[in-house]
Amino acid sequence: MKNFVKIAFCLIILSSCKNDSKNSDREEGFTKEEKDHITLSREEYADQLYGFWLGQCIANWTGLVTEMDKIGNIGEIKTGDFYTGADWGKPDQPSIWGEGVPSDLSETIDFVLRDEDEIWGADDDTDIEYMYQYLMFVNKTSILTPEQIREGWKKHIKAEEENYLWVSNQRAFDLMMEGVLPPETGNPINNEHYEMIDAQLTTEIFGLFAPARPDVATRIALLPVQTTAREEAEYIANFYVTMHSLASLNTGKTLSQRIHEMADEARKVLPDSTYPAKMFDYTKRLYQSGIPWEQTRDSIYYKYQVNQEDGYDITAKNLYCNGCFAAGINFASSLVSLFYGEGDLKKTIKIGTLSGWDSDNPTATWGGLIGFMIGKEGVEEAFDRSFSNRFNIHRTRQNFPNDGIDTFENMAQTGLTVIDRVVKEEMGGTINEEKNEWVIPLD
Repeated sequence: MKNFVKIAFCLIILSSCKNDSKNSDREEGFTKEEKDHITLSREEYADQLYGFWLGQCIANWTGLVTEMDKIGNIGEIKTGDFYTGADWGKPDQPSIWGEGVPSDLSETIDFVLRDEDEIWGADDDTDIEYMYQYLMFVNKTSILTPEQIREGWKKHIKAEEENYLWVSNQRAFDLMMEGVLPPETGNPINNEHYEMIDAQLTTEIFGLFAPARPDVATRIALLPVQTTAREEAEYIANFYVTMHSLASLNTGKTLSQRIHEMADEARKVLPDSTYPAKMFDYTKRLYQSGIPWEQTRDSIYYKYQVNQEDGYDITAKNLYCNGCFAAGINFASSLVSLFYGEGDLKKTIKIGTLSGWDSDNPTATWGGLIGFMIGKEGVEEAFDRSFSNRFNIHRTRQNFPNDGIDTFENMAQTGLTVIDRVVKEEMGGTINEEKNEWVIPLD
């Protein structure tokens, strides 16, 4: 991790020397002190946080159209050939639990959008992140305690009716209701679903809470990640947290170049001996070979679910839907849309939606990441339209202010308050009130 942080810091310094568009009043050259820190505009960061929530909602709801439509042909549940790019715009097929009925979100596989007079609904790819941000805000802390997490889950998650929790999240919640505290709720001894997808879709936002400092991001995310995950699932969650922390660094390169550099740096948090590291390397090699994304996706399916290579043995465990919720196969699938999407928001969402398995997870992840990198206006320009700015957290959660109706502007401002505290308490940084900037030490 130390070497990784040093490399990231070097990238910051090099990119600042090449192009510091946010600080055009600086003269060429830097003092020793300037090389030891980075400054980020809080105003611009608020716009990026807005873009994060908007991009994530667009991608999440679009991906939900095809969620669990295609999981392969192993075990009792068989879903036929995977989707290809040619299926975009065609009729949606039923999911494994759709009882023969396609999605009610869209008759065709297409973007699901909300107009300015409508409201985005929360889903399991956005609501736990919203909850963690709120808990850090109301508890005035930069690192949540086990008690704060348990009490937050018990207060904001429904216990007796549909609560939009599955596998590891549901087991962790059950354990909390029995009095167990995190991180024991994610301990494999207590939680048999610890290797499922849950942590990788609920903790990415911690990377945004620690701009340009993945070392801090993974530290403040440690307990939330371990609330539901261990081993490879934990490594994968840390990969996503790291990606989101590195998204603050604008090197002046194209969005595609930046994303590939970020991914290569985040790869270093994956131990070489583990299947996530091998999945990353394999998927990247296939992408670099120039073959179509569909062929790469199919190769991943045969390598990891049919042949169970690189230590990925989910199929041998005879789980429901052949482990379609597993962190591993969904991580590999997410890399397909990341690499082949090449920084294009719409292209990335399309590929993620068509890739298979829990398709709303990778779409939400990369839609939020790219949305953050291009900001609110960038998302609107990508679709050549404006969208609703309202968010209903009470679709899936409970006991939040204003009957659960929030706005992306307010959610971004809440995020700034959380980051203010992280910058000061965890980074030893400062806030330049006059310039409305964070001054973040690099070491």
